[in-house]
Amino acid sequence: MHPPLVAPEAEGVTPEQRRELQERRLRQLVDRLLAAGGLQAGRLRESGVSAGSDVRLEDLHRLPLVSKQDFWDHYPFGLRAAAEDDIVCVHGTSGTMGRPTLVPYTAHDIEVWTQVMARALGGAGVTRRSVVHCAYGYGLFTGGLGVHHGATRLGATVLPVSSGATDRQLRLLLDLRPDVLCCTPSYATYLGEALASTGITADQLSLRVGLFGAEPWTEEMRQSIEGLLGLRALNIYGLTEVIGPGVACESLDSGGLLNIAEDHFFPEVVGPDDEPLPDGEVGELVFTTLTKSGTPLLRYRTGDVASLSGPAPGSPRTLRRMSRVLGRTDDMVVIRGVNVFPSEIEAVLLADRRVAPHYLIVEDRRDRSRPELRVAVEPRDPNGDTELLARELAAALLGRLDISCIVRVLDHVPRVATGKAQRLVRWEHGVSPLPGIE
Repeated sequence: MHPPLVAPEAEGVTPEQRRELQERRLRQLVDRLLAAGGLQAGRLRESGVSAGSDVRLEDLHRLPLVSKQDFWDHYPFGLRAAAEDDIVCVHGTSGTMGRPTLVPYTAHDIEVWTQVMARALGGAGVTRRSVVHCAYGYGLFTGGLGVHHGATRLGATVLPVSSGATDRQLRLLLDLRPDVLCCTPSYATYLGEALASTGITADQLSLRVGLFGAEPWTEEMRQSIEGLLGLRALNIYGLTEVIGPGVACESLDSGGLLNIAEDHFFPEVVGPDDEPLPDGEVGELVFTTLTKSGTPLLRYRTGDVASLSGPAPGSPRTLRRMSRVLGRTDDMVVIRGVNVFPSEIEAVLLADRRVAPHYLIVEDRRDRSRPELRVAVEPRDPNGDTELLARELAAALLGRLDISCIVRVLDHVPRVATGKAQRLVRWEHGVSPLPGIE
């Protein structure tokens, strides 16, 4: 199935035409940054760039990078490039560590965001006849408002439910019959289990498709969500610093990868030495915001780990694609010389049908000479052989990761009813972060 293009002039042009547009927009971006002064302008001049005409796309990898640390060092609005009077809203995130990251948006930025979110929803088959149940949080977090902007642009009906109040969410899912669900994958799982606990089955719902993001999730989690809710689960990606959700999104015809809105956000993947990697190789995602005006960013390192690919064969969408996010550079755990991402552990756990989609990974560094990975899981059947399950999961993790893990099967692993799920905690001292994990 090839859902219609929302913006054929952007989504369906030849790669050559798009590259001409990207290069023109890159030069305009550099001129905007130089005119605004400040951190990025200084770094550009230090690298020998005095005008946009000095820059070509093939030279982009030689230009300086910007990072979340730069946002923190120039808090709250030190990277703003637009006049204060042109700012219409501020979004932000607490991020994974450190002080809040706040990003000013202009009316132009909101328009760009609306466009790319409309394309993302359209690629999932959303139309003006759709009813979109939006259970992402509204507020400083970009999730809820991003979906809302795009859905209203398409003419769909939006239910701005936000997160939490699960009983109300279930009532609206039954009474208003939405066909589209948008929330974090962990909350989709929570909703699905809450429905099942009331005796409601997936075929009693009207849900057809879901757009889930804001946290890394695996193919195994996708299958679990689809089984719980009876819908097609698609992955959406974004981050506040770049624009929010809509930077990239799976479509019904994208082959499991996410189409990047690359006319607005130019993607790169770099290795540990910050050199660009070819398609298919895994590294850190870097985005250049070609059209943003409030807080434009040249080569922003996202901290997200993924790979890039060309357009989906046979699709009218000619956009480059990215893999699902495999983890974050600041979430990577190094245990006895082995690099491990939480998503690798999740893939092993959820591949076992005896395991419920709830787990917690504890990086135990109380003894720095011998760090350990402790993994708490919850069984689907509390009356099953939990000792056997723990042993077999430990063996499977050893086979996948090449390091030993201590697995504990617990009666209950805490759920997340709002916000993003916390899958990894670091234990350096004090009491156990979860009773039973010792």
